[in-house]
Amino acid sequence: MPLRATLLGTGIMGAGMAANLAKAGLVTTVWNRSRDKAEAIGGVTVADTAEEAVRDADLVVTMLFDGDSVAEVMERALPEMRDDAIWLQTTTVGTDAIARLADMAAKRGVGFVDAPVMGTRQPAESGQLTVLAAGADETIAKAEPVFDAVGAKTVRLGTEVGAASRFKLVMNAWVVSLTTATAQSVAFCKAAGIDPQRFLDAIAGGPLDSGYAQAKGKAMIAGDFSPSFAVDGAAKDASLVAAALDECGADSTLATAVATLMRKAMDAGDPHDDMAAVLRAFQAVA
Repeated sequence: MPLRATLLGTGIMGAGMAANLAKAGLVTTVWNRSRDKAEAIGGVTVADTAEEAVRDADLVVTMLFDGDSVAEVMERALPEMRDDAIWLQTTTVGTDAIARLADMAAKRGVGFVDAPVMGTRQPAESGQLTVLAAGADETIAKAEPVFDAVGAKTVRLGTEVGAASRFKLVMNAWVVSLTTATAQSVAFCKAAGIDPQRFLDAIAGGPLDSGYAQAKGKAMIAGDFSPSFAVDGAAKDASLVAAALDECGADSTLATAVATLMRKAMDAGDPHDDMAAVLRAFQAVA
């Protein structure tokens, strides 16, 4: 009998993940606050409520905006989950929230995997995400059909819930900082009367080059902020990074500055634009 999977949250990341669950042969149910986003996904059943969506699932995946939104949805959904179901928490929620969510699962008595994913819209749609997984070995083993469907590889980070979420913040610290630094150089070029493409051409193929900087830099130059990783999510993640650095006793100056610039870009445009729109923060200063 095929496994039954439910995915809660069919936004930029969740839509592609749900489609790949269905393509992999899992009987897939989805729920989203905006039903039209869920209905656009082929091969899945759309539930009216989160409670209805999880009722018969073997595996429940949360891909929502932040820790508070996950907790709010799962407070309603957890009582409806089967006793032998497993909750795979893939949202980037930070260290404090992952502990709270794991406690909710423990009190309900269901298996729980701390499993944030690395990637943006395109890898989510192509099933090429990197899954960061922490939790009991036997629980992760049961979750592998989901990980195989949505990801190109799974990085195991031990049995301690929270280890994967901490590592996700390490990775996102680099991603949001690199994007912000690229925006600064593009804006600097424009303010100095230099064609910003010259900057991308100068670093291309050398030790300073980065595929991410090239992609985001080209989007900035073109003014194309079609969302792949939304700027409101980048602002949220940068704030989580700053909080985690403070918790570790490390300096959070850079992460705090990145979060401030991402929020400034949100205020200057659409918060659902791609985080390449952080360029607006530097243009506003200019």
